[in-house]
Amino acid sequence: MSLSSATLLHAVTQSPDGPPLLHADAGADPVGWADRHRTALRAVVAEHGCILVRGLGLADPAGAETVFRRLTDSLMADREPFAPRRTYAEGVYSATKWPTDQPMCLHHESSYALDFPGLLLFACLDAPTEGGATPVADAEAVLTSLPTTLVDRFEREGWLLTRTYHEEIGASVAEAFGTEDRGIVERYCRAQGIDFAWQSDGSLHTRQHRAAVLRHPVTGRRCWFNQIAFLNEWTMEPEVREYLIDVYGADALPFNTRFGNGDPVDADIVSAINGAYDEHVRRTPWRSGDLLLVDNIRTAHGRDPFEGPREVLAGLGDPVRLTDCAPTGGVRAA
Repeated sequence: MSLSSATLLHAVTQSPDGPPLLHADAGADPVGWADRHRTALRAVVAEHGCILVRGLGLADPAGAETVFRRLTDSLMADREPFAPRRTYAEGVYSATKWPTDQPMCLHHESSYALDFPGLLLFACLDAPTEGGATPVADAEAVLTSLPTTLVDRFEREGWLLTRTYHEEIGASVAEAFGTEDRGIVERYCRAQGIDFAWQSDGSLHTRQHRAAVLRHPVTGRRCWFNQIAFLNEWTMEPEVREYLIDVYGADALPFNTRFGNGDPVDADIVSAINGAYDEHVRRTPWRSGDLLLVDNIRTAHGRDPFEGPREVLAGLGDPVRLTDCAPTGGVRAA
């Protein structure tokens, strides 16, 4: 028996350990089911920040893309990725390539951009044999758990992302900007408020100043919204960090983060941020066919280490403009 959208809202179950969970109708057509329940699903995301739909039977990229398009107003291209990933369609991508034995720390997708997705959609086509969950954490709760002095400083100054695009590691210029044409890359950087400099070895070094705390464009509530910990050198495995510094130098790491005034973010601060995420993290192991919807501003997400195959597609939906979120910290928006 198919649930009405009104009934669906009451069928969501909650657990302190995982995101809100909804079981789809047995044997339902995923596209038709998503179409019928779009309004209700988005209402759950608006209320809880995320929802995991189990038993939807998503099995291939084309079907996942169609469901993503049914549930969003629009999908957006991935801009400035920090690591390569496969493109299935504009707005639909493979999971970011990241070592399977290392966690991907909680963060907010494309928080370094002037336009970023407001809604993330994840489709699990092939669940891993062990681990590999996509943990989530409420960004409002994380904000309140952080030391007040730290939050105050980041609100005053914002945060700085520095990147050096090498061919050998991380995303190359072509992968990050969609072209190797220096003129096009430079125009993009100017339009996006990114300072840039080409290096003598042909690599590109960039700096972008962004807000660390935003107000949700619908609720107006303050959310911790950034990738300060995830893209910081101290989140890397020690041997990886040492190797990269040895090869490229401390000022030419593929990515690193700083306070908005340029001061380094030390290991204790990264530990405090990741500790706040850990206080509020929730996770449910993937099953093949699952769908996860995430409010990208209100809810941080990550990825656990895993074993075995894992194919999870990501959809970047409903773009939001940074200037619509009352950014603080002297952020320059081009």
